[in-house]
Amino acid sequence: MFKQSGDTILLVEDEDAAILLVQQAVASCPGELHLAVVPNSVAALDWLTIETEQGHPVPRLILIDLKLPKLIGLAVLRTLRMDERLQNVPIVVYSEIHEPSDVVLSYQVGANSFVKKPDSLPEFSQLLHELIGLGWLSESGIGKSDSHLAEIRSSLYTLGVDSKVQQH
Repeated sequence: MFKQSGDTILLVEDEDAAILLVQQAVASCPGELHLAVVPNSVAALDWLTIETEQGHPVPRLILIDLKLPKLIGLAVLRTLRMDERLQNVPIVVYSEIHEPSDVVLSYQVGANSFVKKPDSLPEFSQLLHELIGLGWLSESGIGKSDSHLAEIRSSLYTLGVDSKVQQH
């Protein structure tokens, strides 16, 4: 497990290829970001419990693959959103294959964003840089000002939201 700090991204992913891409994308980001990887939703909940019991801060960002073994991403998303400590932690759900209802349910359950699963290093790097641009890896998490978020939403819309962060 990587050194824990308030600059940790928790990745809930079971595919080795996707994990490697995220590791490389995080390494290319500015600053001291650390990546904690768990293979399924149950392990994510266990990791969060252990880390907070040991006095570590909650992660700055949680990335969840919607299609996970054991417990689907939506179930862990609901559990995470019921945890008061995680209210300001941005949660991004992604999936390679999804139905429109998956997107709607993700937002209803508490996702801050739903994106198509990036399948290359440039796409994962772009996603992380967009999240940094939103301020989601800052200490305030999703507590950025509404005017700043409106400006970012407008620029993302102009660029085409299909491949960009769709924020809720």
